[in-house]
Amino acid sequence: MMKILVLGSGGREHALVWKLAQSPRAPTIYCAPGNGGIAAEPGVECLAWDGKDIEALLGIASKLAPDLTVVGPELPLTLGVVDEFQKRGLRIFGPTQRAARLEASKAFAKEFMRRHNIPTGHYAVCASEKDVSDALVHLHGRIVVKADGLAAGKGVVIAENRDEAAAVAKEMLSGAMLGAAGASVVIEEFLDGEELSFLVVSDGERLVPLAPAQDHKRIGEGDTGANTGGMGAYSIDALLDPQMREWLLHHVARPVIAGMKQEEAEYRGVLYCGLMMTARGPQVLEFNCRFGDPETQPILLRLESDLAEIFTAAADGRLREEEFTWSKEATACVVIASGGYPGAYEVGKPIRGLDEAALVQGVKVFHAGTARSSAGVLAGNDEGVSPSQSRLVTSGGRILGVTARGASLEQALSRAYEAAGKIHFDGMYFRKDIGHRAMKANA
Repeated sequence: MMKILVLGSGGREHALVWKLAQSPRAPTIYCAPGNGGIAAEPGVECLAWDGKDIEALLGIASKLAPDLTVVGPELPLTLGVVDEFQKRGLRIFGPTQRAARLEASKAFAKEFMRRHNIPTGHYAVCASEKDVSDALVHLHGRIVVKADGLAAGKGVVIAENRDEAAAVAKEMLSGAMLGAAGASVVIEEFLDGEELSFLVVSDGERLVPLAPAQDHKRIGEGDTGANTGGMGAYSIDALLDPQMREWLLHHVARPVIAGMKQEEAEYRGVLYCGLMMTARGPQVLEFNCRFGDPETQPILLRLESDLAEIFTAAADGRLREEEFTWSKEATACVVIASGGYPGAYEVGKPIRGLDEAALVQGVKVFHAGTARSSAGVLAGNDEGVSPSQSRLVTSGGRILGVTARGASLEQALSRAYEAAGKIHFDGMYFRKDIGHRAMKANA
């Protein structure tokens, strides 16, 4: 029997656990640390882990001896978890620390794209206010300011003009906004167009594209307000025609994999290409070295193949495109967040209506910021408390990803919103216009 360890605690990890559990290999699945929803999946065990202590994780893996470990979030990758597992002969799906610089450093990613002729916006890397001032002379209109380091999806600010961009950059560089993540910043031209998430799985040499998806980063309807980790996503074949898919493979994905190998940083794992489809063609906004959240939820709802076999093949360097089959159905995910997110928010709010939501046809509710609580006290594992005595409560910013499939995008969205309407907790918020651009285009 196969043993699989999944690292992470969000909606992406819940979707990974859910899909891996469907493998014909009948795997036993462990998740460190997991969340309230993951713990409720049949045959899944959650293990205590703080998400960044690699030595502690190695101790867990030594006892568990998993046949496959799957890394969900970016932080363990940047801390070198893949390198440490590989040293010990443990199969793990994800890029090495050196390869994960594509996500860990916006500056590295920009310079890498320049070296390998990958299309991206004009930019400047700035380590001081003078650098920022010099860079802004060459830009006008809206300007993008990015923290160089990891910022949990919140390190990108779209400024309306040069003065605002200078003020944001100053706050980042001072450490007041994002701490060490903003020690240097990337000043970038604003790119207008449709965003697209293009993900591929690579074994270091070969790569296979996944179903396309579109994320909704802004907190407000109509794509307004602050950037978030993602407020919803959908996946339909119409997002990407075959010709454009081949263009992206030829001009973006393959040059990345070949370039990383050339720079002695072989890339195995998921490569997430965040794109803007502009008037001058596709431009890369960013790379992530793992599945996106919430794009993973609608993408995996369409995957009909054995995910455990795909990850194993990629980790072993024997990936084949024939292993991937996809449903033609449309899928959509609506993220329910805590009031105040992406700013300050309260936790410990009891969640009601999950059983009712799960009864809506075609719906799967993935948990992100949830935990079990007893007598109003948060507890990751309610030791000594039976499930009947505990209840699910909020424990983060993004709480749930209500995900649905349908014969059309309209039907998938209708089902997702019907299910979301049955869920309640104090202060909850979700956007009511996920997929609005595609729906408008089809009207």
